[in-house]
Amino acid sequence: MSLTSNFNPVDTALSNNPLLKKWEGPNGGLPPLDKVKTENFKPALEAAMAENLSEIDRITSNPEKPTFENTIATMEKTGQRLMQVQTIYGIWSSTMSDEAFQKVEQEMEPVMAAFYDKITQNEKLFKRIEAVYNGPEKKKLTPEQQRLIWLYYTNFVRAGAALSPKAKEEVSEINQKLAGLFTKFSQNLLADESEQVVVIEKEEDLAGLPQSLIDAAANAAAKKKKKGKWVITNTRSSVDPFLTYASNRALREKVWKMFVNRGDNGDKNDNNAIITEILQLRARRAHLLGFKTHAHWRLENTMAKTPERTIELMEAVWTPAVARVHEEVKDMQALADKEGANIKIEPWDYRYYAEKVRKARYDLDQTEVKQYLQLEKLREGMFWVAGELFNFEFSPVSNIPVNHSDVRVWEVKDKKTGAHVGYWYFDAFAREGKRSGAWMNAYRDQQKLIGNVTTIVSNNSNFVQGKEGEPILISWDDAVTLFHEFGHALHGLSSNVTYPSLSGTNVVRDYVEFPSQLLEHWLSTPEVLQRFALHYQTGKPIPSTLAEKIKKASTFNQGFATTEYLASALIDMKLHLSELPKINPDSFETATLKDLGMPRELVMRHRTPQFAHIFSGDSYSAGYYSYLWSDVLTADAYQAFTEANGPYDKNVAGRLSKYVFSVGNTIDPEIGYRGFRGRDPKIDALMKKRGFPVKTPVKKAK
Repeated sequence: MSLTSNFNPVDTALSNNPLLKKWEGPNGGLPPLDKVKTENFKPALEAAMAENLSEIDRITSNPEKPTFENTIATMEKTGQRLMQVQTIYGIWSSTMSDEAFQKVEQEMEPVMAAFYDKITQNEKLFKRIEAVYNGPEKKKLTPEQQRLIWLYYTNFVRAGAALSPKAKEEVSEINQKLAGLFTKFSQNLLADESEQVVVIEKEEDLAGLPQSLIDAAANAAAKKKKKGKWVITNTRSSVDPFLTYASNRALREKVWKMFVNRGDNGDKNDNNAIITEILQLRARRAHLLGFKTHAHWRLENTMAKTPERTIELMEAVWTPAVARVHEEVKDMQALADKEGANIKIEPWDYRYYAEKVRKARYDLDQTEVKQYLQLEKLREGMFWVAGELFNFEFSPVSNIPVNHSDVRVWEVKDKKTGAHVGYWYFDAFAREGKRSGAWMNAYRDQQKLIGNVTTIVSNNSNFVQGKEGEPILISWDDAVTLFHEFGHALHGLSSNVTYPSLSGTNVVRDYVEFPSQLLEHWLSTPEVLQRFALHYQTGKPIPSTLAEKIKKASTFNQGFATTEYLASALIDMKLHLSELPKINPDSFETATLKDLGMPRELVMRHRTPQFAHIFSGDSYSAGYYSYLWSDVLTADAYQAFTEANGPYDKNVAGRLSKYVFSVGNTIDPEIGYRGFRGRDPKIDALMKKRGFPVKTPVKKAK
């Protein structure tokens, strides 16, 4: 059957498959999440991919000379239905995964990888893109159009469009194998997080835990059909608070080992062999594409440009961070000795004794702070900040199709004009089949190419519900994460561009975390704390004395926080710079951390067998450094507010929106940052923020 025929692959399935129907509802329609069934995914993906290939075939068959409009702009209009199907597929993968859906993933992930290779390796299509890229017409186009041409050409070349037919075939085979391995890695990790728990049967073993955590553990036990007991689930939102407060040291060790050994238990869910194969395939693909290593390939089109620059930055921060860890451990050991504990600080003791030191040094009790951190009030606080900085107004909407009863939806409007901006979905709670952690998704990108299309974004968390009807109390760290992910959402909602590929958060990896990390700073502003950090029983705002203690303790434990993160980032980079033919992940991790001088009292934030950022897909591979890279920008950018009239300065906020949040990938991020700040970023503010000695700024790439 010719792809140029009038046959539409979607027609046969359209009538009974909700995934293939046009999204209905207000403001451009909404995803039909309430109508989807697992069996819909495979036929919908197959039909939408076939339709997309038909669209590509029409572009390559066009006898007219390649132009921006008939090639690049037309490419931007293709695959609309496929993107809608894949959006809902992604929602199911991350929040609704069960055995039946996982079978679909195992089958379709390699198929989708092969599909995208058919497009990027399409010789006729690439020649048209190349002709536009090298053509004289380009100079007459708008800067945004020129940026889009550059993006298409660069992405196609980086994917192997200019390779020989034989090399293209091998790259495609590698991509398909990797897709299957990424899926298996993710499913193994989800299995360990879902199946492994620590059951507490004696009430005395709950000693030290605040009541809100006890209630959450009881609720988790009820969901596991262990009524009358308490369950610590294998997710960070459950484990970290337990390690912070539980007095029972043996149980702390048991919970800690369960968590840090996810994917590393030598059983059916073990990820080590998968990682070894992923690393080999990535190395081979990089060589085929003309790069020394996978890391060099990944960083070519980022702000950092080279792996060497990232290591220079990480090592500049690593040394003072490790030195601070040794100071922190010394303080904790002294306190443990004073209490007569007769122990040597181990990794499962770190959070517990750090909390004791914090309380002793700053008279700051995190359980006291937590009483003022109600999830719903903090959500209101995020909305208020969005209104002050970006003129956004959030209104709850009902009768919106959702995939689970936990999910709630708000419409976002411009406060000044009343214009519709987009929708914000909030999926806040942990459940079976939902991956751990917190993240933001774009269900639809803002664009103006095919009408004024507004965005749909979501924030996803894994808070543990306590007693029904009582407010959800969260830790300060979780509150910071809440604001972080909302920063991603605001980046998407602020987008004001023409072309979808350049929209919202579609920016380079080491820039995308900048807007999100920047928003974290607003949580601790007095305006937010006084209005929204309200005691869950009295409704009174957090006392100024307690807020001042939080501020004074802001750099406390930064040795731990920075070192556990940097250990993961350095392992990620060194794994992908290694030219060893075969890597044993556990051995490599142990040897590399020893060479780095990793303190024995803590572990990487993400140990290699559970490092989903880099082994559940390519997007963060050789890119976990980006959180630190972005935080250089973050600390420097927030300083722009403090140097002006404070965090709610309208002029600075206006520049932030104009040059960072609204422009997507329409301009080079370095140019955008200079437009906002008036200069390049300096590392000084980052070091001050973390309480470390100021170092020399990282050299600019040549």
